[in-house]
Amino acid sequence: MKLLYSPTSPYSAKARMAAKYLGLDVESVTTNTEESPELLTGNNPLGKIPVLIREDMPSVYDSRAIMQYFNRMTKNGLYPRNPEKRTEAEVFEALCDGITDCLLAIVYERRMRPAELVHQPWIDRQWVKVTRGLDHIEANLPKTNKNLHGGHFALAALIGYLGLRFPGQWEKGRPKLRNWTKKFEKFFPAHADMVPQAPK
Repeated sequence: MKLLYSPTSPYSAKARMAAKYLGLDVESVTTNTEESPELLTGNNPLGKIPVLIREDMPSVYDSRAIMQYFNRMTKNGLYPRNPEKRTEAEVFEALCDGITDCLLAIVYERRMRPAELVHQPWIDRQWVKVTRGLDHIEANLPKTNKNLHGGHFALAALIGYLGLRFPGQWEKGRPKLRNWTKKFEKFFPAHADMVPQAPK
């Protein structure tokens, strides 16, 4: 299998970390979405990453769909078997992804528009969602041990993206979140190499 990804993409990071944790044989292929290569658009008409390319089978795209596919491949290796605990993990993953969505909206608003057309009220609205979500996570961090689930990888990707694009803007008043990565790395040492980061 091949996973099309970008080094800066938090959703790619989430899927790559999950594959590594599960011991799956997945080759990571760096992909520039702005160039819309055929390998990307031919496997995801939306031209978005990550995309999981399977041999002689349809591709899988959207990070949460990929995570669920990995879970089925490994017979529940990525989410709890207990229905209620699984729901909690999936909701937590959705929360982390939702905060990431808001961060990306801010980044693209600033990047894609001329400075004089950047709509600050839109950015402010997204940041309110971000801070509210982060405060909720700070107060409701899931247990982190050797049995990691999809929500843990979504959180690792989120914090990594915050560090990449919003350093110094989110840490104050959130000591648990600020220190969570150190605890996570004890159970997933490959984190530092797979977290969202600027291309080298």
